[in-house]
Amino acid sequence: MTVEPLSISSRIVTSQRFSSSEAGTTPRRVPFKFFDSLCYPSKTRNLSRFLCLHSQNGGNRGNPHGVDDKDGLIIVDHGSRRKESNAMLNEFVAMFRHKTGYKIVEPAHMELAEPSIRDAFESCVQQGALRVILSPFFLFPGRHWHQDIPSLTAEAAKRHPDVSYIITAPLGLHELLVDVVNDRIKYCLSHVAGDADECAVCAGTNKCRLY
Repeated sequence: MTVEPLSISSRIVTSQRFSSSEAGTTPRRVPFKFFDSLCYPSKTRNLSRFLCLHSQNGGNRGNPHGVDDKDGLIIVDHGSRRKESNAMLNEFVAMFRHKTGYKIVEPAHMELAEPSIRDAFESCVQQGALRVILSPFFLFPGRHWHQDIPSLTAEAAKRHPDVSYIITAPLGLHELLVDVVNDRIKYCLSHVAGDADECAVCAGTNKCRLY
């Protein structure tokens, strides 16, 4: 049995915007501008919650609808005391940089390991970034997304008042995650059946097995 690698095509995902005049009707699906950032309301009962955070800095935002050479990207995870776990973020960032072709992409750990958000922010600025985009490598928006990451980023940005930044939404309920989870399940089942080697996550742990 041959397991094919997961191929995910890019697509544009919009969110719903509601107005009082649309009660009981199909809402329009359009993005809108909010405090100089392109923001989308979350599809929850609390329609005032937004899936992006923006800076108060007034730096050059470059292309507001995409990433350009003056943008620095930071992929930030929680951080771990296990070196192996932290190394995986470096591997993901290398994959992300290679596939997207983005010029400035840096890893960061929120806590417990280096590089920190401050370190990554500095690195982006030193490489010429005029806007820093933080992408939380988290599944759902908990306390770290609401409080800790914004606080740490604001502190890092104080030294660079001419550099703007944005904290994007975590992975959340993105429909492509269905494909990712399904691909992981199928591959692990193939390994248990003896038709595939251990994946990079499970390699050497002997955890991917029937109990």
